[in-house]
Amino acid sequence: MIGRILVVDDEKGQREILNTILKKEGYHVVDVPGAREALERLDTEEFDLILTDLKMKGLSGMDLLKKILEDNPQQSVVMMTAHGTVDSAVEAMKKGAFDYLEKPLERDNLLLTLRRAFDHVNLLRENRMLQKRLEETHAVPNIIGAHPKIKEVFRIINKIAATNSTVLIYGESGTGKELVARAIHECSPRHDKPFFAINCAAIPDSLMESELFGHEKGSFTGANTRELGLFEAAEGGTVFLDEIGELNIAMQAKLLRAIQEKEVRRVGGKVNIPIDVRIISATNKDLEQETRKGAFREDLFYRLDVIRINLPPLRERGSDIITLAEFFLKKYADQSGIPVKGISKPALKLLMIYSWPGNVRQLESVIERGVLMTENEYIEPEDLPAEVRRDTTTPGANLPFPFPPEGISFEDLERDLIMKAMERADWVIGKAAPLLGMTYKTLQYRLEKFGIEKPDKKTGFKAS
Repeated sequence: MIGRILVVDDEKGQREILNTILKKEGYHVVDVPGAREALERLDTEEFDLILTDLKMKGLSGMDLLKKILEDNPQQSVVMMTAHGTVDSAVEAMKKGAFDYLEKPLERDNLLLTLRRAFDHVNLLRENRMLQKRLEETHAVPNIIGAHPKIKEVFRIINKIAATNSTVLIYGESGTGKELVARAIHECSPRHDKPFFAINCAAIPDSLMESELFGHEKGSFTGANTRELGLFEAAEGGTVFLDEIGELNIAMQAKLLRAIQEKEVRRVGGKVNIPIDVRIISATNKDLEQETRKGAFREDLFYRLDVIRINLPPLRERGSDIITLAEFFLKKYADQSGIPVKGISKPALKLLMIYSWPGNVRQLESVIERGVLMTENEYIEPEDLPAEVRRDTTTPGANLPFPFPPEGISFEDLERDLIMKAMERADWVIGKAAPLLGMTYKTLQYRLEKFGIEKPDKKTGFKAS
């Protein structure tokens, strides 16, 4: 894209020189003789960069800078100043100017400064585009993704958030089960009430009842005061029970009673206390299988499993990897103050083919490490952990089939996968597209590209 520069200087000769130099470099240049004329142009046109003299008749460059940044705080402005007013130019930078140039202008220094300024402009533009993309994919608070499987999660959250039904979230470690629970709470009428999360695997069996239901003073050794449990403390809000499959059978019975009766009794107490909380639980275990083994109460399972949400592992939503990686990069670059602009194409390729056993949590850790480790403007393969790089040393290390020694044709592989998905979906594009992580239109385009048509019972399918 050709950069648009607005030159502001009350010296006609200076404007002509700048016009000549900048147009030869391919910039689109508009020049005006003063700050008022500049403001008039800015009312109707957009410019990537404003190059303005500091000392001018009428409104000064400093006045112009103040007005520009009031209207558009991200506008890039470079000041031009005579030797005796450098202090004023430095002051202008403190107030938001990108840089300053000392007159008489030196051509190479001018072009270098402008290139730096345009790098800054492009970075701001990329950040705005990323933010827009993230806003478009944020169907619910704090969860990022546009893959059909994660969109189905968004749909369920938006559908059931306003209810009081219990929710059971299934998902591998690191898929974001607590984020989903918080999103349900934030989208619900209970959003201004407490949200409490507890990891059932991290609390000893002997303390779990007290954690959930509270205890009376003197009820056990060390109980020096009365303490409210999470169910009382979260009154009107939400309790999230992570790793619910780790509760022992005795505690499961007490939890079941609390859900059925909507009341709890503190350890050592004699009074039943009414509660109003929504319960969301999560597990990476197959609770139906656990009930068959006798390790989980069937009646509690059905109480918890009113609404079920299946969170896909990251390897099944590969189209979200880049979006998530960019989000985490911006987050940690901003936090650390390290000016990392992005992720190189070779590094992105590694991220895309890795299997992510630790899911989104692992991806976040990898990007945080990359931001801290890189010595470049972009995260490179060498900035990634060994396990992420290792998958490329063995051809097909992450493929669910042996990688042939003679290699493969990617187009043939893609065609075969599409045909298998279409066969599984009975040749209904809308059903096959989610199986491939594609949109309806993308799959439709691929079918036309490969000439794939629904098979004729007599002749078989037709493919060009």
